[in-house]
Amino acid sequence: MSVWDDLVGQEPAVAVLRKAVGGAAAVLRGESGPAVAGMTHAWLITGPPGSGRSNAGRAFAAALQCANDGCGECNECRTALSGAHPDISLIRTELLSIRVSEVRELVRRAAMSPTQGRWQVMVVEDADRLTEQAADALLKSIEEPAPRTVWVLCAPTVEDVVPTIRSRCRLLVLRTPPVAAVAEMLARKLEVDQELAWFAARAAQGHIGRARALARDEAVRERRSKVLEVPFTLRDLGACLKAAQQLLEAAKVEAKASAEKVDEKERSALEQALGVGTKGAKPREANAALKELEDQQKARAKRWERDVLDRSLVDLMALYRDVLVVQTRSGSELINAELGRNIEQLGARTTPEQTIRRIDAIATCREAIEANVAPLVALEAMTVGLFEGSSDGFSIPRRLAR
Repeated sequence: MSVWDDLVGQEPAVAVLRKAVGGAAAVLRGESGPAVAGMTHAWLITGPPGSGRSNAGRAFAAALQCANDGCGECNECRTALSGAHPDISLIRTELLSIRVSEVRELVRRAAMSPTQGRWQVMVVEDADRLTEQAADALLKSIEEPAPRTVWVLCAPTVEDVVPTIRSRCRLLVLRTPPVAAVAEMLARKLEVDQELAWFAARAAQGHIGRARALARDEAVRERRSKVLEVPFTLRDLGACLKAAQQLLEAAKVEAKASAEKVDEKERSALEQALGVGTKGAKPREANAALKELEDQQKARAKRWERDVLDRSLVDLMALYRDVLVVQTRSGSELINAELGRNIEQLGARTTPEQTIRRIDAIATCREAIEANVAPLVALEAMTVGLFEGSSDGFSIPRRLAR
């Protein structure tokens, strides 16, 4: 067992990080030159969604604190991975952006010496969500770090991070985990049968978290199945509009169910901390604090709804990718092999050019939703494009964006 075990299919990246950990240990011993090669004070870890960026950042932080280069069993490793290590600071957000106030607090801690560990490690899981002001606040700390401070930033791509930040970091790119590696992990850790493990690994398209959910939750598999039924129901304009509405409603229901699990706990914890409900005068700042929490929860719910929608669109894109594989006879493995007959029938009724236009329609819909276009408008335009199969891309009037 080691801290690197959860980095599925990332052997090249793990080798780089292991070398850096060795270099960090050499620094602590007062060595220099080749002995410290590979170690630097700022890292940018990128990779596709679900590839394990955050896990890589946490594993690296744990290994830097461990006397045995990340054994996974000592107190330093356990507390680091659980988020309880005093010299590892983690910043992440379920909101649309990371605020400057959060970064300033992180920068303040980064200037301190380690209290009990070997390094002060600052992990920013969502560096792509830094506001411009937050990035400015972070820049000086990365440019002139304290002697025992290491920054680890995580983002989907290097382009998602502002140039002034990324130019001062060493880049480490994670790959999409191979299907075989994901399936092996699911069978070993979740103890599911091989058929289900391979199905979940293929359907997740390299997203480890998604693969875990598909392997152990039948409700998740059922929701995905309903999304993949959409292309086979688009028979007229009315069906297109209905399908768009159903996709949006399903996303809202799933996001709301996820939010309700944490919203009430957060509110109860805040009320208890503020003394709400106890005898005596209500703290003056209670209403403002509760209002701020509600605003944050609304923003998080919106982000989760977008994430669920985007996952559905990725599944639809994979289906049309399979149609294109059949039409072009490329011989590539189907992601949705269980729908092979339906995919062949859909491929026989259309041309590869139409399939490419449909994939483009889905991609444009994803971009529109991310650009804050009203989701229903974007989804309706997409489903109409899927039905017609002749869209060269669609545009959304600016007045409909909100």
